[in-house]
Amino acid sequence: MTFLEILIVISGLSFLVYGINYFISPAMKSEFKRFGLEKFGLLTAVLEISGALGLFVGFMIHPILLISSGGLALLMFFGVIARLRVKDSLWISLPAVFFMLLNSYVFFESMKFFLD
Repeated sequence: MTFLEILIVISGLSFLVYGINYFISPAMKSEFKRFGLEKFGLLTAVLEISGALGLFVGFMIHPILLISSGGLALLMFFGVIARLRVKDSLWISLPAVFFMLLNSYVFFESMKFFLD
């Protein structure tokens, strides 16, 4: 398994867990309330689960990997902005920053397949 594939699996599993947790954990829903984004919680969870599944499908259908990794990077970009708006510390914001960078890396690395 290549480094890129390992990152895809880590991201996919993480977003699958985060997305499912929205439906299980009241704490996840309260985070959206804290951000003032309560009406976007369900949409975010669905996008996280869809993105995770897209990363896994992307192993076989490369354009899906590109769309999923780009979408998750964008989702986490907005997550970082939401955390900045409520003045969360860097430590608390670090997972959003990490997954934004990880999925950006996957996106740009997967673009190389189209450019070659």
